Amino acid sequence: MIDFIKMHGLGNDFVLLDGRKTHMHLTPTQIRLIADRHLGVGCDQIMIMHPARTSADIYLQMLNADGSEAGACGNGTRCVASVLLSELGKDTVFIETISGVLSAWRHQDMISVNMGAARFLPEDIPFLNSELEQEDLIYVPFQQITPETATLVSMGNPHTVFFVSDVEAVELEKIGPMIEHHSYFPERTNVEFVQLISPTKFQVNACVKLRMRVWERGAGVTRACGSGACAAAVAAIRRGLIERRAEIILDGGSLWIDVKTDDAETLGVQHSGKNNVIMTGLVSHSFSGQITHAFLQSSEV
Repeated sequence: MIDFIKMHGLGNDFVLLDGRKTHMHLTPTQIRLIADRHLGVGCDQIMIMHPARTSADIYLQMLNADGSEAGACGNGTRCVASVLLSELGKDTVFIETISGVLSAWRHQDMISVNMGAARFLPEDIPFLNSELEQEDLIYVPFQQITPETATLVSMGNPHTVFFVSDVEAVELEKIGPMIEHHSYFPERTNVEFVQLISPTKFQVNACVKLRMRVWERGAGVTRACGSGACAAAVAAIRRGLIERRAEIILDGGSLWIDVKTDDAETLGVQHSGKNNVIMTGLVSHSFSGQITHAFLQSSEV
């Protein structure tokens, strides 16, 4: 039997597994079975806690519902952090991921995580286009799919952020997979559509409201995406729409993003990586249970 915890951040849901004491390796077929909402537990991603490889508290493996590995998952990291903060009795925990070590802490009744640096270079995304890859990727056209241009951001995973006048009018289920699998992206991409709700960028330190809907790489439409919310805020800064703080309103609720920089220039491509993106929001425990080995073996039949 394998114990699991089901948690979510604003409806972006996860199955948490503990592989710190017992070696845990799941095949892509088993991952898809666990994530299946009809046959398994059901989730957007699976989070597996492993022994830390460095001085961090754990190493976190993040797996998409389609069996592929994710480079970053903000809401999943916050859910795992909530468990670790209670378990270890620490004020701050450090979570090692494939993209680096992230720190997380409690903020009143919410969980905050420092998602590290946003990056913008073509090799960071990664992005392949011989005509555009030397440009600052703030206005990238996808003319045969949508008239809107996108801003590309890496939060340890790739994001393609479009700004539109009405996110509710976007055919996300149609456009999302077309962008995700576009030839520009050798590792595919997450896709966000964002609408500016309160244009208050000229108020110093104002927390501007942005409405966002997301198509997640390997998961499809989800109610929230933490790394996507971070990417949306960073993209809005790069386009001059906000200063540094934003409330991102998703289908499942709000996340608060604070982008720490030395100055405005640090979000220029020549200073890619010289910033820290802090995300704060609620997490919830749904239920706990056990996965039987017979269930996992059924995936091999």
